[in-house]
Amino acid sequence: MDLFEGINSAFIYLKTNKLRSFLTTLGIIIGVMTVITVVSLIQGLDLKVKGMFSTLGTDVIYVSKWPFIRTGSVDWRKFRKRKDFTIEDVKAIKEHCPDIIYASPAFSTNRDVKYKNVRLELVSISGVNEDYQDIMAHFVEKGRNFTESEVDRKRFVCVIGKTVAKNLFKEEDPLGKRVDISGYKFKILGVLEEKGNLMGQDMDNFVNIPYTTAEKIMGRRRHMMIVVSAEDKELAMDEMRGVLRVRRKVADDADDDFDFGTQDMLLAFYKKFTSAAFLVMIGIASLALVTGGVGIMNIMYVTVTERTREIGIRMAIGAKKRDILWQFLIETVTISILGGAVGILAGIGLGKLISIVSHLPYAVSIWSIMIAFVVSAGVGIIFGILPAKKAANLNPVEALRYE
Repeated sequence: MDLFEGINSAFIYLKTNKLRSFLTTLGIIIGVMTVITVVSLIQGLDLKVKGMFSTLGTDVIYVSKWPFIRTGSVDWRKFRKRKDFTIEDVKAIKEHCPDIIYASPAFSTNRDVKYKNVRLELVSISGVNEDYQDIMAHFVEKGRNFTESEVDRKRFVCVIGKTVAKNLFKEEDPLGKRVDISGYKFKILGVLEEKGNLMGQDMDNFVNIPYTTAEKIMGRRRHMMIVVSAEDKELAMDEMRGVLRVRRKVADDADDDFDFGTQDMLLAFYKKFTSAAFLVMIGIASLALVTGGVGIMNIMYVTVTERTREIGIRMAIGAKKRDILWQFLIETVTISILGGAVGILAGIGLGKLISIVSHLPYAVSIWSIMIAFVVSAGVGIIFGILPAKKAANLNPVEALRYE
């Protein structure tokens, strides 16, 4: 049977049995729609996260007494007993680690920031040194950064993120203005470049102040993290490990009492998380596709029974078994592919809707659409072969007598 005749026969069947056709392909539509939606959202999120992680600096290393990535149950008492880092640790790293380019202490808290009658709640206040912007590659766009001299002299100066600048000052120029943080007046020296959001967190809702000034207003007994940039991250971590173990008097046979963190670790954790979510959704989509395939097989069995006399007439005028098999297989695959096409369109639409509502990024890839078409055709072939064989194996004489 001619390929195009088989496809035309499938369209005639779809047109004359609209409701049955829709119910037949519903499982495939749901399965393909799920795959397209999930893949597109994850791909969009991948692009967004990779772009945002790159703004954290590819050569940045974080050193903390707490685990950098926290998963599962954690014995916090074990980490709480670890020593806090000191400014002397930062100075020792700068002095004894040749692969370190810049190093800065960093400790943060959330405080309200006020200017005139406008108050921003829970703004991230970070105590850092003058090298911090070079480490993070997050530079002042307007104005200037505070200097080493201002850090040493514990000046009440600051640089602010774009979100703070927009919400506190609107159209007013923030440079030179003084904002209130915990009852202290800080002079704004600069506004940093905009970074956007990372995993729902506003990366511009912060104020950076000299760490020496932060110690005055927040106290010294606060968890400090060390942030460095390095030419070779692995070599730099080995150098820091040696310096810190000696300074913290860690025994030779004991584990480190501190942890390193890098952008690569974050990306690896993110990929592990999204891969698990992707596999779960693929499992759900597979069940829907199998259900849809079974539905197609059952409906095609009914169709074969309804068209038994037609099959007998075709055989009587010379159609061979392979012609009948080919006819019904083409019809099944065509119906399945059409269901897949509807599923693709529905998946793209649903993905865009979720993106608009949740502000999640969204990206449609050609390969996911191609896979959806191949899977749809595969379902049609796998679940259509048995009904097609039944039709091909009918006895022509009995088929002609069938009413």
